[in-house]
Amino acid sequence: MLARAASPAPLESRVREQRDAAVIDVGSNSVRLVIYRMEGRALWTVYNEKVLAGLGRDLGTTGALAPQGAEQALAALRRFRAVLDTGRTQDIFTAATAAVRDAVDGEAFVGRVAAETGLTLRVLTGAEEARYAALGVLAGAPDGEGVVGDLGGASLELVRLGPGGPAGGATLALGPFALDSFKGERLRAEVRARIAPHAARFATRTFHAVGGAWRNLALIHMRLADYPLKIVHQYEISGADALETARFISRQSKASLETIEGVSKKRLETLPHAAIVLETLIETLGVERIVTSAYGLREGLLFEAMAPEVQALDPLIEGCAALNARQGVDETLGPTLEAWMAPVFAALPPVMGSREGVLRAAACRLADLGSRLHPDHRADLVFEKVLRAPIAGMRHVERAFLAVAAFARHSTASSVPEGGTVSRLLNDAQRRRARALGAAIRLGSDLSGRSSTLLSQSRLGLHDGRLVLMAVDGWSDMLLGEQTTRRATTLAGLLGLPLEVRLL
Repeated sequence: MLARAASPAPLESRVREQRDAAVIDVGSNSVRLVIYRMEGRALWTVYNEKVLAGLGRDLGTTGALAPQGAEQALAALRRFRAVLDTGRTQDIFTAATAAVRDAVDGEAFVGRVAAETGLTLRVLTGAEEARYAALGVLAGAPDGEGVVGDLGGASLELVRLGPGGPAGGATLALGPFALDSFKGERLRAEVRARIAPHAARFATRTFHAVGGAWRNLALIHMRLADYPLKIVHQYEISGADALETARFISRQSKASLETIEGVSKKRLETLPHAAIVLETLIETLGVERIVTSAYGLREGLLFEAMAPEVQALDPLIEGCAALNARQGVDETLGPTLEAWMAPVFAALPPVMGSREGVLRAAACRLADLGSRLHPDHRADLVFEKVLRAPIAGMRHVERAFLAVAAFARHSTASSVPEGGTVSRLLNDAQRRRARALGAAIRLGSDLSGRSSTLLSQSRLGLHDGRLVLMAVDGWSDMLLGEQTTRRATTLAGLLGLPLEVRLL
C-alpha cells in the first residue's frame, strides 16, 4: 500500500503532492508495469510496458500455468525490477489475478518471483479483483453506477456499482483460456449457462466494460460507425449497437479482423470470445448502455490508497488544475474566475445538465493552458490538447465542450478545428454556451492581467436583462480600455444580452 505520513499534511498540499507510483499487474494473459505520476486526485501514465505471456493459457486443460508463459512472465518481471531499481517510484503495488490464483502451481510461481526478483506478488481473491476493477471505474468516472465487468484471460469479474461504491462481486470462469476447449455454438451455450445463475443479481441498464479485449471491441465499433474521436475511455455504445457489433465480431475470422484498422494484432485470437461474452451479458442482464473504461484494477489500487478527502475530489477539475499548473502560472486564477463568473452562468438554464458547474470549474482551471504556446496558433493547439487530454472524469461530449471553451478563451472565431467532430458531439446550444464560457474566461483573464487579486476587484452579473461589468469602489480604472470593451461585447453577444459597463 502507499506509505502514509504519521502526521498527514493539509489537504491542499496532499492534493498537489506529486508522487510516482508503480503497479505490476500479473494477469492471465498479460504481465504489465505501469508507472503513474500522482498529483493528488489526478493520475497520469508516464510509463507503460506490457508482455503478453499467456500465463493462464493451459489452465483449462492442465490446471497449471503455461510453462513458456511462466518463463516469459518471469523474464518480464526481472526487467520490471531493473526499471524500478532506478529509484523513480516512491510506491510499488503488485497484483496477481486469476491464473496465479487458480493454478495448482501458482504458489510455487509466486515463490520463484520473490526469489528471482525480490518482488512480493499479492495474489488477489476473485472478490478483491472485482472490487478493484470497480474502484478503477470510480477513479475514472466518479458518478459511475450499474455493473462493472472486467474480462481477463481466465475469468470475468462482475460487481455492482452504486452510490455507496462497489458491492457484491463475483468471479466467473469465462475468460478465453478457461473455455479454450469450447468452440462455436458449444462456446456460446456454455457462456450462457455460466452467466444465467447470476442474471438476476447483476441485471442492469448500464454496463461498464473493463479489459483490453472489450476496449478493442469499442475501437471496432468506432471504426464501423465512423466515429471521429478515437478515445476509448468513457466511450458509450447503446446496448443494441453493442449487440450488433459483438455478433459481427464473433462471426469474423482472424484474417478478417486483421483488416480492421486500429485493432491490436495480439488481441485478435481472443476478440471473438470476448464478443460472445459481451453479447450474452447484454441479452441476459438487460443491458441498454455500454460504457468502456480505460481504468480498471491498477487504477483501483491507486484510488484505494488515496486519502478519503482526496478521493472525494472531482478528477476532471483536479486534472485540469494539474495540467494548467504545469505552465507555472498562478494556481488561484482558475478558482477566482469560477467564482467571478458564477453570478451570470449559474443563472442561465443549463445545457449540459447537472454537470455544467463541474465543467465550468474545469474550464476555468484551464485558463492559462496556452500561456507558453505561440500566440498565432494558441487557440488551435489548446483545442487539440484539451480534446484528447488524458484526464479522467469526463464523457466525450464534455471533452468537446471543454475544447470549444478552451478555443474561445483564445479566439473569437466561430469555426473551431475539427468542426465535424464538434458538431457530432454538441448541439447548437451547447456549442454557443461553450464559446460564451471561453469568452468569459478571456474577459476575466485580460481584464485582470491574469491576476486573481485584481480580478477580485471587479464584478460580473446580470441586472434587468443586461450583462453588467463593474468594479468595486476605487478600482474603476481597471475597466478602461478598448480591449476590455471588446472582450465584454463578445461575451454579451454570445449570451444574447445587452452590455452595460459601469464606471463608478
